[in-house]
Amino acid sequence: MTNIAKRSNFMSRANVKQGNMNPTKGNQLTAFESEAQEREFWESEGNDATGFFDLSTMVVAKFKNLKPSTTSISLRLTDSLLDGIRQEANKLDVPYQSLMKVWLTEKLREVNG
Repeated sequence: MTNIAKRSNFMSRANVKQGNMNPTKGNQLTAFESEAQEREFWESEGNDATGFFDLSTMVVAKFKNLKPSTTSISLRLTDSLLDGIRQEANKLDVPYQSLMKVWLTEKLREVNG
């Protein structure tokens, strides 16, 4: 079981059947006799899983190994500006687009403090 699952007190069917559920807040979930019964419960209108969480024990999930999603953009630069960026990138022996991303990231951090 992951740390997030341990800390969130999510009342999964396995935890309910094993008797591991003792939430301080939220609704109690009874054990289901079959997977079909559980599916019917969660698919029926008005049943929302958020009532079965103890929000005071929730933690923010951190996915360190995920790559950030990227979006391709078109950016019009003057020839002289692009040449200057390419020259700096050549001096540093890095691709000019990577250098631009580093500079933009640094500037954004500077502005946001």
